[in-house]
Amino acid sequence: MPRLGGRPQDTSAARNEARPVPSPPSPAASPVPQAVTPVPALLSGDEIAMLRASVAIVSPLAQDMTVYFYAILFTRYPQVRGLFPQNMDVQRDRLLRGLLRIVDLVDDPDNLVRFCSRLGRDHRKFGALSPHYPAVGECLLASLARFAGAAWSAELADVWTRAYGLVAQVMSEAAELDAQQAPAVWQAEIIRHVHRGHGIAEITVRTEFPYPYTAGQYASMETPWQPRAWRYYSPAHAPRDDSTITFHVRAIPGGQVSPALVHWAKPGDQVQLGPTQGDMVLDPRSDRDLVCVAGGTGIAPIQALVEQAARSGMERHVDVFIGARTAGELYGLDDMLRISQRHHWLSVRAAVSHERIAGLEGTLPQVLSEFGPWYQHDAFLSGPIDMVTRATSTLVRKGIPRERILHDPFDVPALEAALLPQRMRDQQGEPGEDYA
Repeated sequence: MPRLGGRPQDTSAARNEARPVPSPPSPAASPVPQAVTPVPALLSGDEIAMLRASVAIVSPLAQDMTVYFYAILFTRYPQVRGLFPQNMDVQRDRLLRGLLRIVDLVDDPDNLVRFCSRLGRDHRKFGALSPHYPAVGECLLASLARFAGAAWSAELADVWTRAYGLVAQVMSEAAELDAQQAPAVWQAEIIRHVHRGHGIAEITVRTEFPYPYTAGQYASMETPWQPRAWRYYSPAHAPRDDSTITFHVRAIPGGQVSPALVHWAKPGDQVQLGPTQGDMVLDPRSDRDLVCVAGGTGIAPIQALVEQAARSGMERHVDVFIGARTAGELYGLDDMLRISQRHHWLSVRAAVSHERIAGLEGTLPQVLSEFGPWYQHDAFLSGPIDMVTRATSTLVRKGIPRERILHDPFDVPALEAALLPQRMRDQQGEPGEDYA
């Protein structure tokens, strides 16, 4: 299911001249349920095979198909254009990725509902409404028909219609249920902005209303400099009582959002936060020790987890490894060392990969492999993709089952939502030796 847009806008003028959005199907118009409807197996084995075969046909034409999809969507329903970012390059890629994920899960109802429910809740911050779903479905099927060519048939169209109808129903129900419990976005004001060097800023905001989250989760943020372009940042602490939240942001060269936050933002500027996501949180039922690995601004959720552990009064030991290219870039190390001085159960070690320093030299995975054993630990990883991937490989070799190694999604969280454990293990398998 594609992302449907960004922040809500007044599109009444366009709406008056636009083709009406079709009414949603009757399931979406039913009373809001107390829980998202359980979904039985919707398609037969042959129908699932047809669905996947059609995706295989259009995948080589994905770029052209997504351009066509958005072109006809905005032509037929121009009132939705204002819900999308001006730069659509990234958005087109997300359409196909979401579609592929749904097709992959079509024979796994539990995980399909989990994935689509998260999409539905996440789409609230974009301003997506139930009447938008039929419009998107109409244009999606038109695009598939065009690019599937001779492979498209009335039977295949029926299969896609039923599959999309289920997705739209689950997303809509999840969004409606979520609307009963929380706002779509939280308005926030920047109250503190501190440069930490090496293109990193520590930014503290205060929300108008309490912002619920659990230590280790991440928030989506929209800024006034790039409307409708949402980016993900983790609070650097456990929840506070004063409605303030501190984020660590690194300016990514060529980025649309982070350079403005680091170099232009100042106290008084307004941002919007979407609801938190993420499963990288402490399990209160576990008594295992913890090993935490952080690179760059990945220290933020690790620091939040350590703070939460201190608040809970737990007796588990926590080993934290912090990595950087040079000693000058060991961002957050001093903060973690100060915390370790107050708590005997916390050990903090550093690793430097591009500078010769006695006792610190090496990549994080290399230094990590020198300690342990870790097979009785829960692991939390946050930082650059390569670091997380290599550290995961190291910890698996050191005996930690993969399901006890937690890290944030690498790109768009709503498209990479964790599957239920057994399928997650079946799909991911073991990391390749080239990450060793």
